[in-house]
Amino acid sequence: MPVAVVASLAAGVCFAVAGVLQQWAAGTRPDEETLSWRLLAHLVRDRWWRYGIGLAVLAYGFQSLALAYGPLSLVQPLIVAELIFAVPLSARLHHMALGPREWFGTLAVAAGLALALASARPHGGRTGAADPLSWLLILGATGALVCCSLAAARWVSGPWRASATALAAGAVMGTQSVLLAATVDRFRHGILTALASWQPYALVVASVGGLLLIQSAFQQGPLAASMTVLDATEPVVAVTVGMAVFGEAVHTGWPVSAVTVTGLAVVTAGIVSLDSSPLVAALHDRRFGGGGAAG
Repeated sequence: MPVAVVASLAAGVCFAVAGVLQQWAAGTRPDEETLSWRLLAHLVRDRWWRYGIGLAVLAYGFQSLALAYGPLSLVQPLIVAELIFAVPLSARLHHMALGPREWFGTLAVAAGLALALASARPHGGRTGAADPLSWLLILGATGALVCCSLAAARWVSGPWRASATALAAGAVMGTQSVLLAATVDRFRHGILTALASWQPYALVVASVGGLLLIQSAFQQGPLAASMTVLDATEPVVAVTVGMAVFGEAVHTGWPVSAVTVTGLAVVTAGIVSLDSSPLVAALHDRRFGGGGAAG
């Protein structure tokens, strides 16, 4: 168990720095590259962005190590601690300090999400139990959420725009996590079985699409507006999809459900506090430090 705790926290730190570096690079790109493959084409030539991707890969390694020694209900809440490192570090890079409102928002999202995940403790389910209709409904619902989020991003401005795009990214990445689990299950039955199924190909599409959405969210606003929503949406969507497709269950009843709902309410309050913060708005207006991420 100590290995799981240390590895989870190490993953959180790596994810935090990776997010800061990616947003530092993406924030310098012009608005017309939003949701365009040109954005990724330019970012891949930026050394700071590549460092961020490398740290993200290292973080996934730490996360895998943590999951080998501890349950998901322990690992995921600890990894959420990345917000406590990422948001202050991002503000520091832009020569600004978080005030009480920004600290409240950051800690509220991290603590609320950790509380909700720890109380719900998703468990059980069988990856091979999913039927085609369940997959169709879930993928359709995910697509609808992504479209609505991106439509909302066109009608709002400032940090809210980054949050709306991050909501779409979180929905895609949450579904991607479930597709990854399904793909791993297919490979257990042999490589030919895996290649003959649609899930591995959908996984590739979701991974690439999610990457573009994440970088677009990073480009559109400060890290406090994008990473908080992304971190909140991804596990919620993953748990919801896992319940619908694989038959996973969460702990319910009094007082567990009340704690879970309270945690999600705290997350929402934290996101609203950050998105309406004058300091976060100022970070957005400064275009994230100009050309600090030269290739």
